[in-house]
Amino acid sequence: MALLLNGNRSVDKHGFRFGILDGIVNSRLSPTALTQASYVTAAATGADSFWVGDHLNAFIPRSLATREHLGVAATVVPDVDAVLEPWTVLGNLAARNRIRRLRLGICVTDASRRNPAVTAQAAASLHLLTRGRAMLGIGVGEREGNEPYGVRRSKPVAELEEALATIRALWDSGGELVTRDSPYFPLHNAIFALPPYRGKWPEIWVAAHGPRMLRVTGRYADAWVPFVISRPADYSRALEAVRASASDAGRDPMSIVPAVNRALVTGRSRDDVDEALDSVIMKASALAAPAEAWARHGAQHPLGAEFSGVQDLVPQTIDARTALSYTAKVPLSLMKELTFNGTPDEVVDQLAQWRDHGLRYALIINAGPLNPSFRKSLAANTPYLKLLRRLKKL
Repeated sequence: MALLLNGNRSVDKHGFRFGILDGIVNSRLSPTALTQASYVTAAATGADSFWVGDHLNAFIPRSLATREHLGVAATVVPDVDAVLEPWTVLGNLAARNRIRRLRLGICVTDASRRNPAVTAQAAASLHLLTRGRAMLGIGVGEREGNEPYGVRRSKPVAELEEALATIRALWDSGGELVTRDSPYFPLHNAIFALPPYRGKWPEIWVAAHGPRMLRVTGRYADAWVPFVISRPADYSRALEAVRASASDAGRDPMSIVPAVNRALVTGRSRDDVDEALDSVIMKASALAAPAEAWARHGAQHPLGAEFSGVQDLVPQTIDARTALSYTAKVPLSLMKELTFNGTPDEVVDQLAQWRDHGLRYALIINAGPLNPSFRKSLAANTPYLKLLRRLKKL
């Protein structure tokens, strides 16, 4: 992707873009009522894309998903672990929404739990059905979506790299038989006959954080979309590693879209935002942060000083008493580091700082509705919509 120079920083010729990421949880209203509302919001505010997660259950302990902590949302969502299957939902959205058709993506599918041939088929199918609007986000997955279901992951990063190579091999096969050695996903006279849409396959967005993952991203990805990286300076250093790997692989390092996936908490005032960040449910999300992030704020992660974060979290096993003891240890300063947060003006300033460190695409998770106060959760909608409409001007 060609870049233009503007002062001392490079700017994507498309400008700053954003997408909305939805948790696709079942509701009492209908299976897709909340997701459809989120899609309409994305379309109305100028989003470039709409994304859904690929999980079998939630990332917050189910023991905390009560009216006391989740507010009125607990009434609308009777079970936070009732998560829908993502490719099915995207097909439904593509069929239902004829106006302001957004690009559709998975953020991110699990390279271990899903065989890459099936993933290649799903993404290519959606790409054809949407006339070229599908995007494939992919990563190593997490314990919560593998271990409880009997999926064995011996070397997740190696499996991801082989999954990416397998997907590319199938897509590039031209419908010819493919045989490829692999310790994880070998192909023996495999055939992949689905065509690309007008010569183009779905973009591959890789969720990567560690050094090896960043190298894999540079070799295979069209975009980089980390979740765990929480500081702009760390982001720019990791982006340099991705681009160096792309260059080493003979690819244009500037063609990889620098994205990020983060929760957003906004409100009418700084006090309202801090109250939301200090809620039990929001602080429960900090369990997905690595121990090193906690340590920066003078706290020890309750799951251990070496805890790696979201990859090793199994929230459904944490009872309410234990979960509350964990959330009581979360510093407000940590919550501010892990999210985009504040009034619309404050969040725009934060995003501008990330932009100056290389960010060109933000995937937004709207965490405002998690406020246990129904009145303040509802009041946060206006600044949220106002903020989204300003993002394209960054």
